[in-house]
Amino acid sequence: MIFELDNVELYFKNKRILNGIYLKAETGEVTAILGRNGCGKSCLLNIAFGNLKPKYMLVRLDGKPLLKPLYSTGIAIYLPQYNFIPGEMTLSFVFKLYAIDWPIFIESFEAFSIYKHSRFNALSGGERRIIETYIILKTKSQIVFLDEPFSHLSPLHIDTVKQLIEDEKKREGYYYIRSHVSTHYRGVRSHLFIKQWHYKED
Repeated sequence: MIFELDNVELYFKNKRILNGIYLKAETGEVTAILGRNGCGKSCLLNIAFGNLKPKYMLVRLDGKPLLKPLYSTGIAIYLPQYNFIPGEMTLSFVFKLYAIDWPIFIESFEAFSIYKHSRFNALSGGERRIIETYIILKTKSQIVFLDEPFSHLSPLHIDTVKQLIEDEKKREGYYYIRSHVSTHYRGVRSHLFIKQWHYKED
């Protein structure tokens, strides 16, 4: 599958945030979106997913225009910057809810074994990010959007999450990831869009 987002123009209170943006990705690829804070990276992901309606845009799947929000197709999933798991839920319930295998998760994140029956809001910010990123990566989807998946993570956990992304992209679809820290994407990304929105390819 080929996903394209073309001719994006976004304005807030007559201020132009995005202009003439074009993104493209194919199955098995990882596309990283880098840039300074406030340059519109999260807005771009929300537009692609269908959560935010810009002044202009065109989404194509395999060359055919998509005339409804991408999220409504059921082929895409999105990790937002904020926590989406209710704080009162226990991890055992969350993993059951999303049909994610807890023992397999523990193989990658052994230190979390003590948290199986803990509430989500009892975890640190970095621990919560790991749980949510893992769930999004393991939920079957053809297109995955990750907004700051490495936020608040230790270097060791960053490496583990990078390996998970690398493993999952071989089996599932492709990923858009945004950040302002370029070193996080070494060895993971297939393509890179930088903050000036000039395109650069490895």
